[in-house]
Amino acid sequence: MEKNKTICAISTPIGNGGISIVRMSGCQSKKILQKIVDFDTEKMEARKMYLTKIHTKNFDEQGLIVWFKEPYSYTGEEMVEIQCHGGIIIANGILNELLEKGAVLAESGEFTKRAFVNGKMSLDSAEGIIDMINAQSEEAVKAGYNLMTGKLKEQVESIQNLLTNCEAKVEVALDYPEEDIDYSTSKEIKDELEVCRQKIDELLATANTGRLVKNGINILILGKPNAGKSSLLNALVGFSRAIVTDIAGTTRDMVEDSYTYKNLSFNVIDTAGIRETESIVERIGIERAEESVKGADLILVVLDGSKPIENDDEKILKMVKDKIVLYVVNKIDLPKKINRTFDQMIEISAMRNERVMALKEDIYNLIVDKNMLNGGLIITNTRHISALKEANKSIISAIKEIELGTSLDLVATDIKAAWLSLGEITGVVNNQEIINTIFSKFCLGK
Repeated sequence: MEKNKTICAISTPIGNGGISIVRMSGCQSKKILQKIVDFDTEKMEARKMYLTKIHTKNFDEQGLIVWFKEPYSYTGEEMVEIQCHGGIIIANGILNELLEKGAVLAESGEFTKRAFVNGKMSLDSAEGIIDMINAQSEEAVKAGYNLMTGKLKEQVESIQNLLTNCEAKVEVALDYPEEDIDYSTSKEIKDELEVCRQKIDELLATANTGRLVKNGINILILGKPNAGKSSLLNALVGFSRAIVTDIAGTTRDMVEDSYTYKNLSFNVIDTAGIRETESIVERIGIERAEESVKGADLILVVLDGSKPIENDDEKILKMVKDKIVLYVVNKIDLPKKINRTFDQMIEISAMRNERVMALKEDIYNLIVDKNMLNGGLIITNTRHISALKEANKSIISAIKEIELGTSLDLVATDIKAAWLSLGEITGVVNNQEIINTIFSKFCLGK
């Protein structure tokens, strides 16, 4: 990224629409703009919209232009946004004209990267923006918004301030060794470190909820052949995603799709019917189904309500013994012959779409009951989890060293390491490779 260059890009999605937006950022933005409009851009007032004719090589356009003065813009630099009529031909024509007049095409995420470099946002705030853009559910939007608006940064800086206080006390003791650190000071440092550890533990406790919110809840459908698993997948996602026939063993591999219910996203995976079989292909599908049990957040065990429990059903019941399970008795439109009841059980007809909404509600309640979904701060990013764990490891080490009465140099080193680990979250501690990876996930105009 070369800060002396003025960058430009289309920031709206490709395609037809009401408007398209072309943006520029850099010290030459206003001068380059002057070359494609008729009025004097030096007389523009910041944050004021101007309706003007825009000239390109092959056509003229009429649009709105707004200028942002440094540092009061998204990037912290001088910026110009051009709002033209929607359509890729018009936006591309304006973009190409700006490139001809001296701007350079922005890299992916370069506008936001400049905002980070110029101190307009922290690294985790930038990640919150991409999380909001990629959100598949309302809860994911809330989590991204909390990250973008600095909720995690506040928590991290609060812990760092405590660590700085602890380090200062240790450094005083190291600088004045003749004044032995007394028990009360040692206990004070240890207590403050315990507070830091507790705060980090509280953040890490939200990580599983964060994973579910960001990536969606993985629901695995298990059952013997012809229990109605594929019909259930189709009923949940709302269209014919999996092939449904009367032939047992039709589904031989994973079939996956998703749906959104209330404020969460659910990934549903249909699997091969579990049974004893001589078919090599079918057996591979069954093995994959059994392996997938480990990574499922919730398992729907589909039981054929028109038949008694059979050996194949018993095998499935053993497979899911220690998992979160909802038992789905299917085919209630047929005479009932199932001879067992279960906790967390619901009766439906997947083929006739009867009680499917009730099933979705039960699934939702099971997940929400076991996770903290209150709209507050949750950790959704594996990078943040890793940094928090590293910080905690260093804090625990420092506490043990104080308890053992070992060298204060080691305590100071651990406290510093914890502070640096936390600094990686907000970008105070720079790792250029991580920074480049994060901003490469953005689109060109962001």
